[in-house]
Amino acid sequence: MNRFALLLALGVIVALPFALRPSRPAPGSADDTLVVITPHNEAIRHEYGRGFAAWYRERTGRTVAIDWRIVGGTSEIARFLEGEYASAFEQHWTRRLGRPWSVEVQAAFANSRVAAEAPALAREARAAFLASSVGCGIDVFFGGGTYDFERQAQAGRLVDAGLAARRPEWFRDDAIPSAFAGESFRDPQGRWIGTVLSSYGMIFNRDSLRRLGFDRTPTQWEDMADPRLAGEVALADPTKSGSVAKAFENIIQQQMQRRLTTLRRERPGAEAAALEAQAVREGWSLGLQLLQRIGANARYFTDTSQKPPIDVAAGNCAIGLCIDFYGRQQEEAVRRRDRSDRVGYISPPGGSTASVDPIGLLRGAPHVEVGRLFIEYTLSLEGQRLWNYRPGVPGGPERFALRRLPVRKEFYVEPEGARRRSDPEDAPYAIAEPLVYRDAWTGRIFREMSLVIRVMCQDTHVELRRAWRALQEAPAPRREAALAALQDVSRVAYDQILADVRPRLAARNKVEEVRLAAELAAFFRANYLRAERIARGQDPV
Repeated sequence: MNRFALLLALGVIVALPFALRPSRPAPGSADDTLVVITPHNEAIRHEYGRGFAAWYRERTGRTVAIDWRIVGGTSEIARFLEGEYASAFEQHWTRRLGRPWSVEVQAAFANSRVAAEAPALAREARAAFLASSVGCGIDVFFGGGTYDFERQAQAGRLVDAGLAARRPEWFRDDAIPSAFAGESFRDPQGRWIGTVLSSYGMIFNRDSLRRLGFDRTPTQWEDMADPRLAGEVALADPTKSGSVAKAFENIIQQQMQRRLTTLRRERPGAEAAALEAQAVREGWSLGLQLLQRIGANARYFTDTSQKPPIDVAAGNCAIGLCIDFYGRQQEEAVRRRDRSDRVGYISPPGGSTASVDPIGLLRGAPHVEVGRLFIEYTLSLEGQRLWNYRPGVPGGPERFALRRLPVRKEFYVEPEGARRRSDPEDAPYAIAEPLVYRDAWTGRIFREMSLVIRVMCQDTHVELRRAWRALQEAPAPRREAALAALQDVSRVAYDQILADVRPRLAARNKVEEVRLAAELAAFFRANYLRAERIARGQDPV
């Protein structure tokens, strides 16, 4: 009898969450289905799944269910789409067109750089793909960074959803601007459009900071390089997370912008182009050196950008780099749970741009009309309000405060909006001195930048941390000499990236990429070992 009662109790415990789960139509039982691939978290998926279902039924009289596909972050999604489209186009090329598959065809069909002077086979493969409805069984790509969406659009995997023709009033500068502070907010050909703003900053645990003797609120990126934070900084791998790579790019661009301001003040009569070129090169090195010091304080480099905010909130780390909404969500969760302000978030003034998380329709979408309506919903004011209204208020989310900033300017001037918003003080379009993103400075070497930072800080982390620790313990003369050795970034100077690193990565040869990473790692590892020896008095200053 006791055993039976125990089994019954266990069965009730297992079944209870399913019984209490809100009802929603399953893909097989709804009138219509939408397949969405996304890096967005469960809270966003829940609120947009629920909101779209209600909006869709009101307009069409039909039910819809979203089949969410979760494969990881934007970098993993990009690799997944690349593989799926390659497989699908091979079937189209060999079976429907009756052509033989080859390495040349595989390399050309999704290559936007195939030009008129390219071999005929390459041009034919590219044209055949762009003229086809080859798909991967997914309708919509929702969320991520502009870099990944631009790559998908250039490859031909994203297509125009036709929203500009249906809703031209949304595409004015007083609604969704084409760009802001140097950041593109939508593709000129309509293949992607930003739905929500993202900035980057620091989440911090006030209790942990006080324990370490850090008795003020962090305000700038340099605060994460404070030696007192050794082993207490949470970071993510920029080659695995496009959002973290973007944050690192912001750090470098801020150094470039500061250097340009200084040079203009010091040399008022100098040629503008020459000053800018110098500022870019010197700011690049200064940015890498700052990231190197921050990396020396890192406890780890995780594969996912969602882990640092969780660990900082739990007190496992004192401070971490994260996307704004991850930081705000953790701040709110702690405040709601124990009514504490021990967790805070800040985007460094002048240190972070407002970029967008886009949405786009995939080529060959099996439910193309439903996909178009979903894109329209996310950009409608009904969909935009979900990003920052408080749960339970009219027009707001049902359960989760998403704590994100909508892209549409009209949202920020709605008469009732301020009373219903989670962050009424945030006005992204009214920042006095925003960081102005300049694509020409780092956009063309974004991938190279991510690899360099990973090798410089993550692949050689053991040696970097050991040298950093020895450096802090050394007397002043040796400390300065050791720091100079540690922060030698000549092998990855701006011109070296353009002349050596970029061409080798552009070849898309994995063997060559591994060889390059090994060369760079050897350079930095030797620097760190030398810095440690200098700091310990084993090498001459």
